[in-house]
Amino acid sequence: MTFAIERLHEGLRPMLVAHFLSLPMKDRCLRFGMPLAPPAIAAYIEGIDFGRDAVFGVHDPDLGLVGAVHVAFEDNLAELGLSVLPAHRCRGMGTALFKRAMAHVRNRSIPRLVMHFLADNGPIMRMARRFGMHIVTSAGDADAHLDLRPRSGGIIRPIAALPEMMP
Repeated sequence: MTFAIERLHEGLRPMLVAHFLSLPMKDRCLRFGMPLAPPAIAAYIEGIDFGRDAVFGVHDPDLGLVGAVHVAFEDNLAELGLSVLPAHRCRGMGTALFKRAMAHVRNRSIPRLVMHFLADNGPIMRMARRFGMHIVTSAGDADAHLDLRPRSGGIIRPIAALPEMMP
């Protein structure tokens, strides 16, 4: 299945808040590592620097945000946080968002993608494994990282001359 993934801008902060508040409390705990109350979620969204970071989302037909990935950049690292509303899971949306975020990170020439999550977050643990991330668990937490190859393209190499065709 394919998804229209849009890069979100700071004018869509209220939509991001609504998305996170639509997550059941258990899922909020899995997404943020703790159960966040609405004011804490609003503060988190307000703290996103849209000039530095990237946020991508998928909308439903009613234009509600049903999946989102926040890519936070710091030095030579990009940290990923991903969420999909329960009614939209198991369709490949999380994978599509992860791939979009990974492509964005690679295009910025950032060499390492990281995720920090609760070790009992089964869906994110499976995704980290699927993408070949190195995972370390300790005291109920998990840290995963993936070293990214530089983006391809940009360098045009001449094609070797083909041998002349025989008549």
